[in-house]
Amino acid sequence: MQKLARASLSYMIIGLISGVYFRELTKFNDFDGWTQLSVVHTHTLILGMFFFLIVLLLEKNFNLTQHKNFKKFYVFYNIGLGVTILMLLTHGTMTVLGTESSAAISGIAGLGHIILTVGLGFFFQVLLQSIKKD
Repeated sequence: MQKLARASLSYMIIGLISGVYFRELTKFNDFDGWTQLSVVHTHTLILGMFFFLIVLLLEKNFNLTQHKNFKKFYVFYNIGLGVTILMLLTHGTMTVLGTESSAAISGIAGLGHIILTVGLGFFFQVLLQSIKKD
């Protein structure tokens, strides 16, 4: 359970820092428009902090960490979310700085989403089988 609480805390810190980064970078560059930086804060807090708080509550009731695929969920989900957040930051920063984005950014972001989806698939497999046991 410590691992889940630490993951939640880590995503909270990243989410709060990304919000400050968005505000300060756009203000410093006098940017007035839409950028993907504006969604990094909320994506990180919801998909990171709040998601792992919910998993922590479910762990308390259903012992999810005892399931054989829990580690697969944890690894895939964190890698997928990390890549997704990193690409949001990269693309958003490029937009603010007036740099042209490439197809590689979109491709890597797509891979991040795919890995995140695989992680969610493992999560629901773990959850449904854990509930079934209970």
